[in-house]
Amino acid sequence: MVNLYETMNVKTPYLLSIVTALNLWCSPLVYAQPSVHQPLSTNSVSKATLADDFKIVSLAPHLTEWVYSLGLEKHLVAVSDYSDYPQEATLLPSVADYQGADIAAILALQPDLVLAWNGGNKPQDIQKLRSFGVNVFSSKITTLEDIPSELMRLAAMTYTEATAKPLIERYSNSLKHLRAEYYNDTPVSVFYYSWTSPLMSVGKNAWANRLLNVCGAQTLFIDSPVDYPQVSLKDVLVRQPSVLVAASKTSLEELEVYWETHRGHLKAPLLVVNPDVTSRFSLRLINELKLLCKGINENA
Repeated sequence: MVNLYETMNVKTPYLLSIVTALNLWCSPLVYAQPSVHQPLSTNSVSKATLADDFKIVSLAPHLTEWVYSLGLEKHLVAVSDYSDYPQEATLLPSVADYQGADIAAILALQPDLVLAWNGGNKPQDIQKLRSFGVNVFSSKITTLEDIPSELMRLAAMTYTEATAKPLIERYSNSLKHLRAEYYNDTPVSVFYYSWTSPLMSVGKNAWANRLLNVCGAQTLFIDSPVDYPQVSLKDVLVRQPSVLVAASKTSLEELEVYWETHRGHLKAPLLVVNPDVTSRFSLRLINELKLLCKGINENA
């Protein structure tokens, strides 16, 4: 049994929330029209900076992290629920949660730029904000390589390319190195799960399987027709994974209780990764990937 945090002494970060946006079915809002800047050029590479009173709203936890990564935190006036990294982000008001975005609250702040997640925020809410003249940066992440490219796109809009460039190079180089180091013609079979009641795993196209692929591994349920299948304990025992990976903030000892009565039939070691990081599209993901890859390949 291996606790990845104990072996490499990496600070545990925070939780991802899949932030959705509110579908407005109330009457049209009446508010003071904000002074909206023209969309910023994505080609501008200059010494220009944002005005001191430039205001940014983030509608997803990973986008909040991007703001801090780019050194733009003084412009951040509101965030989504679960925007808890870095810690100071929790002091800002929340204008979005799992039920949706608070459009009225966002408009009242008169933001110059709203950061939205295409895939987490409802498209109708993004459109609603744009219909009110709000400048919206909408970002979509489907692969690990999308993180640096989308971050650079935001950097270009906010004149922070100089800050972004070394961060992106470090992330991209580390990702490339991990793929090369752990490439495997025969991927290690991993049972990746988040909770046991019900017992849920991941399929081929799930984000977690993309992480496993970097490590030369793949989900035990690679044949699943859905991204997040509910499975049975018998399925796991019959398929005999090489490694168990729990994406959980529960201790290794507590997680092992679930498996201890089945250890006569299942010898796969149990690893623990931090779901606050593995499910969030931030630059911190690289350090968690290093832990995951090391753990899988040392224990398979």
